Amino acid sequence: MTRAVAIDLGARRIGVAVSDSAGTMAFPRPRIDRSGDRAADHRAIAAVVDEVGAAVVVVGLPISLDGRHGAAAAAAAAEAEELAAGLAQRGVQVETLDERLTTVSATARLANAGRRSPERRATVDSAAATVLLQSWLDRR
Repeated sequence: MTRAVAIDLGARRIGVAVSDSAGTMAFPRPRIDRSGDRAADHRAIAAVVDEVGAAVVVVGLPISLDGRHGAAAAAAAAEAEELAAGLAQRGVQVETLDERLTTVSATARLANAGRRSPERRATVDSAAATVLLQSWLDRR
């Protein structure tokens, strides 16, 4: 299996995770800080995709706990479509996946690992992307 990348799109940061070459384990990568230029942010994501040779990017879709697709989900879906258009020329697919509770799960895991609050804030975005990607890998 080729590698996959997962991203957790936030307003200020983009969490990033990548799979191992066997497609069984997800690992966090350094987050991407939003630049204020979506095209530049997408180039940064594409650089990670190129670096690891990913064939798919999984984008977290922040669906409400009651299952509704609110404004945040619509914004993430729209950005995923833009990203898909940019990555299509590389032959990379973009998929969305329900990311409900990934940040909560990631924060709890970091706390259980002994990370203090400032450390958790610095790494929670990529930890959430890792939870998202592991969920996607496990479903395959």
